[in-house]
Amino acid sequence: MYLRQSKQKRADGREITYLQLAENVWDATKGRSQAQIVFNCGRADDPEVIERLRRLAKSILRRCSPEAIVADDPGWRLVCAWPYGDVHALEAVWQRLGIDAIVRAQAHGRRFGFEMERALFALVANRACAPASKLYCHEQWLKEDVHIEGTQALALHQLYRAMDFLEANKAAIEQAIFFQVADLLSLDVEIVFYDTTSLHFEIDDEDNGDADGLMRGSVAAGAKRYVAPRKRGYSKNGRGDAPQIVVGLAVTRDGFPVRHWVFPGNTVDVTTVAQVKEDLKGWQLTRCLFVGDAGMVSQANFQALAKGGGKYLMAMPMRRGDEVTEAVLSRPGRYRKIADNLEVKEVVVGDGERRRRYAVCFNPQEAHRQRAYRDERIRELEAELACLADQDEGGHSKRVCALRSSARYGRFLKETKRGLAIDRQAIAELERFDGKFVVHSNDDTLTAEDMALGYKQQQRVEEAWRTMKGGLRMRPVFHWAPHRIHAHIAITVLSLLLERVIEHACQDTWRNVRDDLKRIQLAQLSSPNGTVWQVTEPTAEAANRLKALKIKPPPAVLRLD
Repeated sequence: MYLRQSKQKRADGREITYLQLAENVWDATKGRSQAQIVFNCGRADDPEVIERLRRLAKSILRRCSPEAIVADDPGWRLVCAWPYGDVHALEAVWQRLGIDAIVRAQAHGRRFGFEMERALFALVANRACAPASKLYCHEQWLKEDVHIEGTQALALHQLYRAMDFLEANKAAIEQAIFFQVADLLSLDVEIVFYDTTSLHFEIDDEDNGDADGLMRGSVAAGAKRYVAPRKRGYSKNGRGDAPQIVVGLAVTRDGFPVRHWVFPGNTVDVTTVAQVKEDLKGWQLTRCLFVGDAGMVSQANFQALAKGGGKYLMAMPMRRGDEVTEAVLSRPGRYRKIADNLEVKEVVVGDGERRRRYAVCFNPQEAHRQRAYRDERIRELEAELACLADQDEGGHSKRVCALRSSARYGRFLKETKRGLAIDRQAIAELERFDGKFVVHSNDDTLTAEDMALGYKQQQRVEEAWRTMKGGLRMRPVFHWAPHRIHAHIAITVLSLLLERVIEHACQDTWRNVRDDLKRIQLAQLSSPNGTVWQVTEPTAEAANRLKALKIKPPPAVLRLD
């Protein structure tokens, strides 16, 4: 039995195609087989007919597997197979959030010669599934490791052109995506967490730029002017020897990225707050609570954040000998227990409108860990100093200088006339800070408990950094042009957004979800009559993931050629 088509030509010249289920029956009198119509399906241009045939084919494939078909007919062969479930889920979320429509709207009316939305999705999906260079993405991943509809004909220069397009339209695309996602997912944007990280490059020389220290991006990327990005500065990952950039990220309470910034590598954290505040103001987020860490603290930042009735919640540095150290930590009072690992007390300094509210937070478990760590270092130092005394190594020997300059031991030591000795006074001073941190806010509606718990959610930004640097492999960065560096960070943030949506729905890490979904595979089968693109049945784990994401399983037959 097979699907037969017959054509009829109408009087007006139109040709109508009809589909029929037929089988060949041997006619003994004529000595040949003849086609016998079993069922008339209807016209080939009728959508209802096509849908009925699709359901029929799906039900047939449940009873007759492709393996059985291949075994019966040697004309069938398996050409290739790819993991498909993870890409299918990413594309479904990409479309659900409306990112495809946003990109197409920005590209509308422009002739690029290729589908811009498909190129951008390929870059974002590659960052989530198999992060590597753009060259690897084109030469290996898109050609051999995965099958994404509409990307087979993409050239390498078109992927780079997509990066330039994203950088040229980044502000509009990022804002449209945020409002779309905030509306669809009902995001809580009353609290925005902000932090920065450094990203080093494996190069020797810094970017210099022109006489004003500026560099011009390409015309395709908007011909923007950038401050020379790769500079040496304070490195948060211990690579102060290499030029770097500083990346800022704002996220919501649930860890969804709001917006990102790229600063030159010699930028100090405290100087980024004013620009971040101004940019978020343009997104109608002036009434949100801005949460930052101790690296953002300065009087100028407090004034900038408080403008227009803005509210902030900041962790305070505790070892500067300022008001926090002298007046806040030394203030007597009883802690209130709000969790097994968190106690808090409120301290108010000053009177009237100029008063300042602080919440002193104490973590007993962390205090115990810090004391144990310090005691272990002191025991190691006592053994090391005894060894130095036995070998009569005084003065400025290499071992003495190494101990004094060590970040691990130096703060516990002092110089005396008889050589190095353990500084008991410094140890007693450090004990004051065991398990404690101080937060400050200008929002009087927040209780001390709210301030403590609100700041502890700052870990959402740290989680984002770990994901971007680990799973998404934000570095190494293989680009040198400033507009490509900015576009690379933007692609990574878009990939982070898709991951966060999936993790929030599945209540599990993207790595675990991806491993389950990869068991759904796409097979390319070649037959004498054409090519069949078939998707394997989802496993129980993969089906549960798709159900949690509210994504329909891919059709059994994806395409017939």
